[in-house]
Amino acid sequence: MRAYQVTTADGIDAVKQVEIDTPTPAADEILVKMKACSLNYRDMLITMGGYVRNDICPITPLSDGAGKVVSVGASVTDFKPGDRVIGNFFQAWKEGKIDDAGLNSAMGGSIDGVLADYFILKADCTVKIPDYLSYAEAATLPCAATTAWHALVSVGELKAGDTILLLGTGGVSIFGLQIAKALGATVIITSSSDEKLARARELGADHTVNYKTHPDWEEEVLKITNGNGVDNVLEVGGAGTFEKSSACVKPNGTVSLIGILSGLESPSISLMTIFNLIRIQGIYVGSTEMLKQLIATMEAHQIHPQIDKSFPYSQSIDAYQWMAQAKHFGKVVIESED
Repeated sequence: MRAYQVTTADGIDAVKQVEIDTPTPAADEILVKMKACSLNYRDMLITMGGYVRNDICPITPLSDGAGKVVSVGASVTDFKPGDRVIGNFFQAWKEGKIDDAGLNSAMGGSIDGVLADYFILKADCTVKIPDYLSYAEAATLPCAATTAWHALVSVGELKAGDTILLLGTGGVSIFGLQIAKALGATVIITSSSDEKLARARELGADHTVNYKTHPDWEEEVLKITNGNGVDNVLEVGGAGTFEKSSACVKPNGTVSLIGILSGLESPSISLMTIFNLIRIQGIYVGSTEMLKQLIATMEAHQIHPQIDKSFPYSQSIDAYQWMAQAKHFGKVVIESED
């Protein structure tokens, strides 16, 4: 079968199309024909090497894929050929707290991912796609959407009336916007693009802040909240934004530490983190149970993922290059041509 592999740590140039054997499912596994997959910022980092627990070469990349079941292992009873499915990001984290085995089961990094004609999923970490979602839409859920759910609901215990701060308009932030609004929260979102902020308002954002126009954007957030701060911030920037994000959080609020878009250096922690009893919670995607809860909520509210651009499988490298430009709003998708 056709597959792409990350072969070295040389960036996008390290991603090569190859021919490999079609895998055979074990007793507890499912063989899936890939119909669509999506890119995350993590996938860019993996091409550069050194990403924790995700530095195996060669490796079939991408964690997020949707497809049709082709065959099932001898012990699988919940799925059958023809079912539309997605796999959880971690193929050994079903529910509860993650352990070391779970952390070493991340698709597209620790184990082979979905950028291939066929891929393997563990049956107990596989979820059926609701009828209202296309394959392309479903393919955006395992990483970014589950991350947002974990931060907002599983850890953040989001309730109607909470105020949430989202940084930028990438996959996690836009899913965060859609989830938070569906559950009755007030949402503030930042971007350097007025055009993207206008699109965020169309999706329900209550307040927007252009951080290029307002470099001290934490002050704008505090003005919007009448000095009270927010309940939870989805911190996707890392060292470059952490201090500002912490300044926006109300006493007993949460900084959900998710991403490293602005750098890998250690973030500085101010005394206000202590004096305001702020909780700093690391978020690394989520369990299969979280993915199921997310999908149930999305179906109940008929939430459709925001797809920025779709590329055919034969142009997968172009999808990487588009992602690298950071011009996207929502998700970048690759779709099968058959």
